[in-house]
Amino acid sequence: MAQRRTSRTTISDVAALAGVSVSAVSKIVNGKGSFPEATRERVLWAADRLRWSPSAAAVALRGAKTRAIGMVVNRAPDLLNADPHFALLIAGMESELAPRDYGLLLHIVGERPEAEERAYRRLADERRVDGVVLTESRVNDPRAVLLRDLHLPAVLIGAPWQEHAIPSVEATDREQGMKDAVDHLVDLGHRRIAYVSGPEDRVHTGRRRATFTDRLRHHRLLPSHTLTSDFAARTTGSVVTEVLQSDAPPTAIVFANDMMALAGISAARRLGRDVPGELSVVGHDDLPLGQLLHPQLTTIRQDLDHMGRAAALTLLRHLGEEGTPPAPSVAAPRLIVRESTAKAP
Repeated sequence: MAQRRTSRTTISDVAALAGVSVSAVSKIVNGKGSFPEATRERVLWAADRLRWSPSAAAVALRGAKTRAIGMVVNRAPDLLNADPHFALLIAGMESELAPRDYGLLLHIVGERPEAEERAYRRLADERRVDGVVLTESRVNDPRAVLLRDLHLPAVLIGAPWQEHAIPSVEATDREQGMKDAVDHLVDLGHRRIAYVSGPEDRVHTGRRRATFTDRLRHHRLLPSHTLTSDFAARTTGSVVTEVLQSDAPPTAIVFANDMMALAGISAARRLGRDVPGELSVVGHDDLPLGQLLHPQLTTIRQDLDHMGRAAALTLLRHLGEEGTPPAPSVAAPRLIVRESTAKAP
């Protein structure tokens, strides 16, 4: 009885079918050496016939490109599932990577810094990616030094903690949307305006809050409240419930992102507050979900898809990928006025 073959196709099988040496196959599939066109076509035909391609490990050992880009996300899985922010960024990146035969390797490591560092070290040690895309720059961000030591090319989406530490992609005027939001609320007659920010370790937290406060001062006003939450709906709801029950509750609240804004609306409604009749709400990011609810969410639009595209192109050019166009500029965030803001009560 014949023994059933269980091994996978190897480079030797391709060489045998094409009638050339293993070395010739290796050089041809990696674009090296000089061979007659007929030989090259015969090798590629044999590889296609046998459905063979070099493994990622073999590519890494040869020092060739993996044609993969890494992205490590340090968010708790439950928060990530509830927030489409990263899905929009990834969609933009994939629209540039996929046509160039690059893949995206995504790692979700939770919120432990040591897990994130291990993920980057593993990507570098195993040569699984050619470079990485970073998100959410942090105060005293250690990733720039880590990636430099690992010799892992990187690009950051957002404002860097230290200028020029890592190439970054951000809007041309990143604070314009916040200025417009404050102006809009003041024009509606609001004088008690609060801001609910994200975690303090994020660079954008301090910058957006500073812009919010400075713009209120431009109108000779002070913030009603400046509050800090994480990205979880329960935490944001608790913060909003507390401030709405204070002696001088705000008549308008600006939130660090749309999901927090939606949690704030839910908390206000549980207290019997009408939105926008008694409380105006402004979000940030312009996620699709904000248009599906009642009232539709007034928000500051960031073109997340465009930011993802720009990050992918910036990294590909840094990696020397031929034919990659320059990354386009990212438009300034802008206010989208919908139904969740109205005249002050």
